Amino acid sequence: MKVLITGATGTIGQEIVKLCHQSNIDVNYLTTSKNKLNTASNYKGYFWNPNNKEIDVKCFEGVEVIINLVGATIAKRWTSSYKKEILASRVHTTKLILESLKNTNHSVRHIISASAIGIYPNSFQNYYMEDAPERDTGFLGEVVTQWEEAVSEFKMLNIEVSLLRIGLVLSKEGGAFPKIAKPIKYGLGAVFGNGKQWQSWIHIKDLAHMFMYVMQEELSGVFNAVAPNPVSNSKLTYTIAKKLDKKIFLPGIPRLTLKLILGEMHVLLFSSQRVCSDKISKLGFEFEYDNIKSAVDVLVD
Repeated sequence: MKVLITGATGTIGQEIVKLCHQSNIDVNYLTTSKNKLNTASNYKGYFWNPNNKEIDVKCFEGVEVIINLVGATIAKRWTSSYKKEILASRVHTTKLILESLKNTNHSVRHIISASAIGIYPNSFQNYYMEDAPERDTGFLGEVVTQWEEAVSEFKMLNIEVSLLRIGLVLSKEGGAFPKIAKPIKYGLGAVFGNGKQWQSWIHIKDLAHMFMYVMQEELSGVFNAVAPNPVSNSKLTYTIAKKLDKKIFLPGIPRLTLKLILGEMHVLLFSSQRVCSDKISKLGFEFEYDNIKSAVDVLVD
């Protein structure tokens, strides 16, 4: 079997590539860097330039499943030009793949795409299931809605569509976790605001396994890619501090302070989304890290 992965060289992508190779699944991947092209028998790179609508259609040869992870990081100041890049890196890339498939003989039967829990509105009370009708009306909600709509268009080609709405990914290798843990390590840890905002998280190994599970079980639809037990920002901060044997002395960082420093993207730190993963669990997926202590224990040296 062969899959095509966009975003294969990113933190999540690398984990999925490892699992594919362990299962004897060959991987094709798309990259915008010609110096990242690899030609191993089970790991082949193909060049694309979505800005110029350029793609090497040989990437589709023998591919049954596309795993779509590409997207510019949202953890960078949201200038008006960068907001356009965040949106384009998700929506335009997806549309380029779709249009290319329309004009190519291919064997693709399933696309499994990253999405984000940012589609759900900020709430301290709601517990969001996949069928929740509420939508975030801010920038992130707009991005995720357009992204999911673009992926859903693959149904027109009789390709099954799966969307994994990903929460806060906890990994040693990158993303948010090292940035959260670093100030705590140096005795400078603090919660954001009152620390009561819900953070729906997932350990990177569970996330990679979830992509594989959806592929191997041929599941379609929307799935919340979060661990079963969301925690408050305060609980997350104090759990990391306890593991590092550090105290939290500083008061909560005021929202206004971070708004002045980070601009609009400060909402990432204050947004509260309590998200439910029962749907994937009821279909047989088992989390290795189902509570925050077990996840932090393996992430903190």
